[in-house]
Amino acid sequence: MSIENVSDTARWVALYRAMETERPDAIFRDPYARKLAGEKGEAIVKSVKRGRGMAWAMITRTAAFDEIIRDAIHAGADSVINLAAGLDTRPWRMDLPASLRWYDVDLPGILQHKTDRLAGETPKCYYEAIHADLTDATVRRQLFARLGAAATHALIVTEGLLVYLEPAEVGELARQLSAQPSFERWVIDLGSPLLLEFMKRTWGKMLANAPFKFGPAEGSAFFGPFGWRELEFRSSMDEARRIHREMKGMWLWRIIGKLYSKERQEKFRRMSVFVLLGNTQNAAASSAATRG
Repeated sequence: MSIENVSDTARWVALYRAMETERPDAIFRDPYARKLAGEKGEAIVKSVKRGRGMAWAMITRTAAFDEIIRDAIHAGADSVINLAAGLDTRPWRMDLPASLRWYDVDLPGILQHKTDRLAGETPKCYYEAIHADLTDATVRRQLFARLGAAATHALIVTEGLLVYLEPAEVGELARQLSAQPSFERWVIDLGSPLLLEFMKRTWGKMLANAPFKFGPAEGSAFFGPFGWRELEFRSSMDEARRIHREMKGMWLWRIIGKLYSKERQEKFRRMSVFVLLGNTQNAAASSAATRG
C-alpha cells in the first residue's frame, strides 16, 4: 500500500508505537496507538521494504521526544504546542501536570480521526485540538499570535514535520515562531543530506506522495538566521543504543564505521538527530547549556 499523503505517515508511526507498547520491555506504552493506526497503518508497515525492521527509528524518536518534553516541563514550560500533531497521544499517555496547556495543531481530517477515537478518554492536562493548515503563512501568523499571548514559557514540538517541507518553508516557519517571545524552546527531528539520499534510494516510490525534502548540510546551524540556536543535541544512533533499540546488525556497522575518518563518522552520527533549540530573541530560553 502506498502512502497517499503526509497524514498517512501518522498511521505508519502509530503502528510502530503499538509494536513497542506490546513488548514486555516497552520503553513507553501507548494503549491507543493500535486503534489509531487501524488497518491502514498495519497495511502500510507490511508494504514497506523492511517495514518492521525500521521500527527502531520511530521508537527511538518517540522515546527521545518524551524525555525532552518531560525535561522542558520540569524546567517550567507551561504550554506545549504540537505542530502537525498527527496521531500523537502524549496528552493522554504521559504523566503530565494538570496545569499544563497542550495544543495539537493539524489538518481537520487527521485530528478529527484522533479525537473521535479517543472520545471518552480524559487527557492528563488541558487539551485543545486546533484544526489549521500550517502551510498557510497567514493562518500560522494569527495562530502563533494567539497561542503566544496565552503562554509564558512555551515548548514547540515538530515531530516528523520539517523533513516534508522545502528549506524556504522551514525558514519562514522558524522566523514566525521566534517572533513570539513566549515560544522559548523548540524540539525538532532533523535529517541530513545523507538521510535524504538513503530514503530516496530505499523508499522513494512508496514516499512519492510524501517525499523527504529538508535535510540541511549545516545541520541545526540552519536555524541561526531565523532566531534559534542549538541547546541540546541527540544522535538517533546513540539514543537507539542507549535504550537498546538499535537496528538489526548495527554492531557490525559500528565496527565498519571505525575504518572511516573522524569526519565521516560524525556525518553518520548526525545523519538523523533530535535537537532542542532555544529562541535567541528570548535571553532566558537561550541560556541553557548545550549538550553534545
